[in-house]
Amino acid sequence: MARLKRLKNIRIHREGTHTLIGGLLVLILINVAFYFGFESKIPFYIVLAISILLYGILVNFFRCPIRLFGKDTTNVVVAPADGKVVVIEEVNENEYFHDRRLQVSIFMNLWNVHANWFPVDGTVKKAWHKNGRYLAAWLPKSSTDNERSSVVIEMPNGIEIMATQIAGAVARRIVTYAKEGDDCYIDEHLGFIKFGSRVDLFLPVGTKVNVTMGQHTTGNETIIAHL
Repeated sequence: MARLKRLKNIRIHREGTHTLIGGLLVLILINVAFYFGFESKIPFYIVLAISILLYGILVNFFRCPIRLFGKDTTNVVVAPADGKVVVIEEVNENEYFHDRRLQVSIFMNLWNVHANWFPVDGTVKKAWHKNGRYLAAWLPKSSTDNERSSVVIEMPNGIEIMATQIAGAVARRIVTYAKEGDDCYIDEHLGFIKFGSRVDLFLPVGTKVNVTMGQHTTGNETIIAHL
């Protein structure tokens, strides 16, 4: 029963609809060609097995669990993504704040859920996209050199934090739903990044961090910090 409940709480993200339909049609055409193109059916069975495996990976990538935080969100920063904490350090943030910030970064591999959630409740004060390179997302320079989308959120207490979606060596498409002036809430989707990438959070120096380096996070569930 528990497994059935978990399955009911997983859906396919809307960003994957066209990819999954197009991929299925291509694989069907390829398999039909192999079925009728060879007298022996062995090549067809091999291609069919590979097709099922590839499509399973694709479906797994676009899965989108339904998650509700279900706790008090006051002064809480929640993980915006599934993945692993790869950075916890003070840095000079020079795109928006132009001061010292505490950076917490979560790296998403190919097997992680790639939907991103708003890390705090508040109002979207600024949102922008910047073109750049496609370095491996776990490298430190990816935060400043890679293509990225940044969202600054002003919390009800007046504190501002920034969340940045970063493209990686494979990820070539960042989708951001946040619009300037919108109210935003934990439990809502910030966006989606296709195929392996990371999300950086820039918090005030002195923020109490609740995670450690290498810790695995669950989007919209793991508490990253208290402000």
